[in-house]
Amino acid sequence: MNNTRKKIALGAVAGSVAVLTAATAGTWSGPAAAVTSASAPAAPHEAPTAKPVGATLPGGYKHLVVIYEENHSFDNLYGTWGKVHGQSVDGLADATAAQKKQIAQDGKAYGCLPQDDVNLTSPPLDNTCQDSGHGISASHFANAPFRIDDYIKPEDRTCPAEGVYAPNGVLKDSDGAEPGGCTRDLVHRFYQEQYQIDGGKQDRYTTGSDAVGLTQGNYATRQLPIYQYLHGDNAPKYVLADHFFQGAFGGSFLNHQFLIAARAPLDTSNGADGAKNSVVDGNGMPASYPQYQATGSVTDGQLTQKCASDPTLNDPVHACGNYAINTIQPSSAPHGSGAQLPLIDDAQYPNIGDRLTEAGISWNWYSGGWDDAEAGHPGPLFQYHHQPFNYFANYAPGQPGRQHLQDETKFLGAAKTGHLPTVSFVKPYGAENEHPGYASEPNGSDHLVHLLKTISHGPQADKTLVVVTYDEFGGQWDHVSPPKVDAWGPGTRIPALVLSTSLKHSAVDHTTYDTTSILSTLEKSYGLAPLSTRDAAAHSLARAVAAGSK
Repeated sequence: MNNTRKKIALGAVAGSVAVLTAATAGTWSGPAAAVTSASAPAAPHEAPTAKPVGATLPGGYKHLVVIYEENHSFDNLYGTWGKVHGQSVDGLADATAAQKKQIAQDGKAYGCLPQDDVNLTSPPLDNTCQDSGHGISASHFANAPFRIDDYIKPEDRTCPAEGVYAPNGVLKDSDGAEPGGCTRDLVHRFYQEQYQIDGGKQDRYTTGSDAVGLTQGNYATRQLPIYQYLHGDNAPKYVLADHFFQGAFGGSFLNHQFLIAARAPLDTSNGADGAKNSVVDGNGMPASYPQYQATGSVTDGQLTQKCASDPTLNDPVHACGNYAINTIQPSSAPHGSGAQLPLIDDAQYPNIGDRLTEAGISWNWYSGGWDDAEAGHPGPLFQYHHQPFNYFANYAPGQPGRQHLQDETKFLGAAKTGHLPTVSFVKPYGAENEHPGYASEPNGSDHLVHLLKTISHGPQADKTLVVVTYDEFGGQWDHVSPPKVDAWGPGTRIPALVLSTSLKHSAVDHTTYDTTSILSTLEKSYGLAPLSTRDAAAHSLARAVAAGSK
């Protein structure tokens, strides 16, 4: 699309006024009376309050670094973390038998888990389980969570070469296989995840997935580089937030938008730039998979389904109309091929970068591989939809906001020399972001440790608060039901750490958070106006900081 076209995508409010607390938030098993299901369009742009003199982050910190990793649920990655400073973590051991057991489309439990990752099928694994009722003639897996490391070890040569697409994974030691213990990718999309959550029963992850039984896999938490680093000598203290949920249902595109704007953007081209509206069947599913057969005509599109009451309506309360929910390209370069989203008008629907700039607060978005992508030769694993500010008009090429979009190497330099801005968002390059399918989990965890060590060894370490979290669940099961806030989410529980070299001790925080809690932290710290009703209601991370400061 020509960037000079005067087409601006207006963002949708994607939140409810419900506060995310255990006492007031609804759950998938039944919303509490205190929760309102209403949601309204964002108010016209309101200038943020000027930064108060001496304003600081929780705990008096001067710098916030947000490291945004990729595609893992809490149980998948941190489910066997164990106790922290004598405090229990809500992990795999707390899952009930009902939560662990996956249910087929017919409503019956699987006799065993089907698999289609080439390293988990039978063969090469022994055929120890069959379920003829669900068409499973050979499986090695009971209907229960399993340890991925028992079958695909961190050093195994099961990763594709950079840029190679392997839909069912790479057979161990096959030609071209690279080390890193990779699995195949798993579907992680807006409507599919809602089906998988199944009203809070957490029992249709396998049925609603192209990767079927891989959804129930998990890693040996204590063998992960991040765990070993945080429990080694001279490591920063940390607070594990074990009730932190992805902001919106689905995948990376939408959750990156929630990270910076707390809402889903609207395709004001009405599909003219290639985006399709989703069409779901009677179960709310937009596609068929190995263990799911759509019950009607379906379309797995980039946009929400049309509103049943009025196909011309865009309704954020019911999440219908032309809201972008699944991967779609920005109209500003760099971008890939395929459907594009018109530029979002910051004047009407600002993001946190706009708020920070107007308040005179320094900030940058640092992305691995950005300089190469800007120069027109992106790396094979550079992910355009992981660059959320590039969807906004203020950050288009030639606009003043573009200076805030920088390469990850500049972040490393700033951390080493003591020149961090007040707020840093750090997005690793694809090969280093832990995303299943194209990236190695242990190798990505190594890169995360490298980032943390660079911060911790820098001159601003004691004044810097770091948040490590993941954009979304990556299609993987978790046993904790998300709170029911609005039609957009939150979705599945994801890993989250709050850490600093100046925290007094490590701890666990059971407060209910979601991705927009990061926005809430900034807004409450610096007197900034909320971006939507979702971040206005979310807890800030002050409780997590306090838990490590006692």
